[in-house]
Amino acid sequence: MNLIHPMNYCTLEQTDLHSLHLAFIEAFSDYQVKMDISFPDFERMMLRRGFVPTLSVGAFDGEQLIGFSLTGLRVLKGVPTAYDIATGIAPKYRRQGVSSELFMQASRILKKQHVEQYRLEVIKDNLSAIRLYEKQGFQIQRELACFQIKKEHLMTLTPHHHTEQTSQIDWQEGKRFWDIEPSWQNSIASVTAIPEAFIHVIVRYNGEFAGYGIIERQSGDIPQLAVHPKFRRLGIGASLLAELANRTQADNIRLLNIDSSEHIMMEFLVSLGLQHFVSQYEMMLKI
Repeated sequence: MNLIHPMNYCTLEQTDLHSLHLAFIEAFSDYQVKMDISFPDFERMMLRRGFVPTLSVGAFDGEQLIGFSLTGLRVLKGVPTAYDIATGIAPKYRRQGVSSELFMQASRILKKQHVEQYRLEVIKDNLSAIRLYEKQGFQIQRELACFQIKKEHLMTLTPHHHTEQTSQIDWQEGKRFWDIEPSWQNSIASVTAIPEAFIHVIVRYNGEFAGYGIIERQSGDIPQLAVHPKFRRLGIGASLLAELANRTQADNIRLLNIDSSEHIMMEFLVSLGLQHFVSQYEMMLKI
């Protein structure tokens, strides 16, 4: 389809974060999941997800940023991997080929930088976006579930275990608690990118490190909640959630992008009253 306006495309190292935030708010103003985040929350999101301006592409109508593909970069298991933090187009500029052009340009840049994989997440019901990504060569890797609950509900839970705040998690030990690798935004790298933004809480059982939880102070986002397999079904997870709810300034608590094959975790969250409010696909492109 022909463009109504001739667009200019370039990387975003010359575009300030405030301009990106304004473009983000406009692009997601009618999104299925509310994305009207404040600038401080946006700034933390970009840090947490590893934003690299030189690998990110913007679409400009004159001086106005009307579309963007924001990219993060990490090495995962020895493989240089890019992550689509967000791709959005201002409503009146959609259906003009801008999204396809952004992805083609981003892919060319990533290939030139020897990046081998490109990850993203997309809401499961967003069929048009899924078709667009599949057309670009992305393939579905797994399904992810997102949960939320009012803070006051979790604060009514009766903790059965003593919790301790700690400056950081022993990741070598903590990873043994995982059943499945966390998603990009919940990864160790995402938490340690801005350690001051998070509170870490642990539970010991008979002196042993038995479980931990991490919550973002401002947003109420819990990127990781894990209990050692031999200490499950003892109320440790509920004790951690109750304590984490007390430690955030947010009114709502969210656990985003839980692997849907983690049936024990899914059942546990539902049993405590958390609402499963949206599902996503994690998709991957081999560059």
